[in-house]
Amino acid sequence: MTVQDRISGSYADLSDKLRVAAKFVSENPAEIATRSLRSVAQSSGVSPATFSRLARALGYRDYEQLREEGRLVVERQMSPFSERAAKLRAQAGKEQGRALLEHQSAACIANVEKLVASVNRDALERAVRQIDEAKTVLLVGSMGSAGVIDYLGYMGQWFKQNWKVAGRNGIELSATLSWINEGDVVVGLVKAPYARRTVAALKAAQDRGAKTVVISDSPTSPALQFANHSFIVATQSPQFFSSYAATLVLLETIISMLIARAGPDAEEQIRAAEQTIERLGENWTP
Repeated sequence: MTVQDRISGSYADLSDKLRVAAKFVSENPAEIATRSLRSVAQSSGVSPATFSRLARALGYRDYEQLREEGRLVVERQMSPFSERAAKLRAQAGKEQGRALLEHQSAACIANVEKLVASVNRDALERAVRQIDEAKTVLLVGSMGSAGVIDYLGYMGQWFKQNWKVAGRNGIELSATLSWINEGDVVVGLVKAPYARRTVAALKAAQDRGAKTVVISDSPTSPALQFANHSFIVATQSPQFFSSYAATLVLLETIISMLIARAGPDAEEQIRAAEQTIERLGENWTP
C-alpha cells in the first residue's frame, strides 16, 4: 500500500492533530520525499513528534520509513514514460514471459482488492443515483483515460439515451460544456499525469451548476477539488503505464447498478438496440 492508500484507509480513525499531519503528507508528497522532518515540520506548522506518531498510526516503523515509501511513489510519478519503459525492458530481459504475466496479474489483483476494501458503498450508491437522475451525463477523459471513457460511453448508451462522450479537441469540448447546466452530471476519469483539459472541464461543469463524479488515483489529484462525488482507485503496475484494471471493475459495477435501477425499461432499450444492430448487419455471423 502507498502512503496515500494508508491515509485514505485510516483517516477516519485519526485524531485531529494527526489528520492535519496526514493532510499535509497527502497534499505535499514531494516535500515529504525530499525534505528533512524538521524542515517539513516548520513548513507545515505540525510538530515532528506528530509526524512520527502519524507514521506509526499508519503502520510504519517510523517516519523515515514513511518518507522512503513516499520517495518511491514520487519517483515513479515523476519519471518519464520513456524511462519507465527502459527499466521495464531491462527487467524483461532477465525474466520469462510467465514471470511478467504473474507480476502484472498480481498488481491488478491487488488493485482490485484495495478497491473492494476501501470503496464507500453509500457514497457509490449516491453517485449512481445522481447519474441515474441526471438530465444529461457527459463523460470526460484524456490521454490514457480516453479509451476507457469511450468504453464507459459504449456501455451506457445501450440503455441510456442521455449519455455523451465529450469531444477530444478543445473547441468541441468547450461547445459541449457550454450547454451543461444544473441537473446534469459530468463524469471525469483523471489519472496521473493529470490531464489539464479534464480538470478544467470538471471546474467548468461545477461553475455552471452541474454535479461531478471524479474517478482518480490519488488523494492529491488536482481533479478532486472539483468533485461532488469522488473515488480513488489504485493503478499500481510493474509496467511503465498505470493499470486501469480496478478502474474498469468500478465502471462496470456502476453500469450494473444503473441497469438494476432502470429495471425493465433498460431491458427494453437493450433489446431494441440489439434488434437495430441485427437489422444493420453489424454482427458477424458464420
